[in-house]
Amino acid sequence: MHWALEAQRLLREEYGLGVDVWSVTSWSELRRDAMTATGVPYIRQALAGTSGPVIAVSDWMRAVPDQISPWIDRPWTSLGTDGFGLSGTREAVRRHFGVDPRSITEAVLKAVETGRD
Repeated sequence: MHWALEAQRLLREEYGLGVDVWSVTSWSELRRDAMTATGVPYIRQALAGTSGPVIAVSDWMRAVPDQISPWIDRPWTSLGTDGFGLSGTREAVRRHFGVDPRSITEAVLKAVETGRD
């Protein structure tokens, strides 16, 4: 969450782009809810009235947030730490996997630009 909030600040200050940051406490619970919902799944209710691409960021493998992508009806990008065994600082590892503030910022800019095409 800390890195996403820092990316939000960068996007606002450096690019004049306002973005929302949402916290997910359990990707699995969101998926479970979506799969068993008799009406509109919670994730769709939560995102109703919002627009723009969704960038899911996790310190887990991207497959974890990707669990809910079938219920997202807009451009989706997931960022996660798809690997193991790297040594170095946590900052270097996050940069390597693209989950640091600058990488998140770049992913948002790319998604917004792609959506304009």
